[in-house]
Amino acid sequence: VKIFAFDHRLQLEEMEGYNKAKGAAFKELCLNAALMVQNGQAGYGILCDNRIGRSALHRASGSGLWIGRPTELPGSRPIQFESELGEDVGSLREWARENVVKLLVFCHPDDDDKMTKIQIARVKRLFTAARRNGLEFLLEIIPSKVCPVNDTTSATLIQTFYDAGIYPDWWKLEPFKTDAAWANAVSAIERNDPRTRGILVLGLDASEAELATSFALAAKQPLVKGFAVGRTIFGNAARRWMAGELSDDEAIIEMQDKYARLCEIWDKARSQANECAR
Repeated sequence: VKIFAFDHRLQLEEMEGYNKAKGAAFKELCLNAALMVQNGQAGYGILCDNRIGRSALHRASGSGLWIGRPTELPGSRPIQFESELGEDVGSLREWARENVVKLLVFCHPDDDDKMTKIQIARVKRLFTAARRNGLEFLLEIIPSKVCPVNDTTSATLIQTFYDAGIYPDWWKLEPFKTDAAWANAVSAIERNDPRTRGILVLGLDASEAELATSFALAAKQPLVKGFAVGRTIFGNAARRWMAGELSDDEAIIEMQDKYARLCEIWDKARSQANECAR
């Protein structure tokens, strides 16, 4: 699954010239770019929020795109949910069945017990609600923004969530720098849940060259099903469009080109990995 992640809210809100109407309009442009690259093919998707990107999110329904929908308040640690979910996250019952519940957690094995317990309890509450409403659940973990990481950091976190009874349909993981880190993470998932849908590798605002390197490592793992990249695709276009330096069509074309190039880079990495595995 090759995902254009334009669910970033905090980054858009901090851009010069932003207002909510312009944010919503820009996310429509993002969706247009995604649909142009998809062109009716399977294996493409988006991550889009319901606060700024409401119109784009709901227009995407029925398009054939894989659709992930974030639930966390951007940047929160411990996790706080978007207010629209309600105190008991009961609004999930109103979601379209094709929407995947996506939750980002900034966590690390070195977190103190209080932080760990709070975060696990909140993840479990959302995971349980997603299951109750027949929705798939994607868990994204980013430990590198909390403390230094090594080849076992993410694998340790993955095991912690499984030990708490949380079984995501999808994992969204950082682009590891070593084969050992990927092997450890994949092993942690497969020994706990052999039926998981798979892993998506995130971008972290990396350059295309950096993503090509990380894709080459990730694509060696069959459990990695694709990528979810956002700011690398839309960051420059968003800043220039908000400032009035790009027209709608120019912004769409720029994002379409970048998204299509990343899709080609991923497909090439997976093809080469498959060749080497034979």
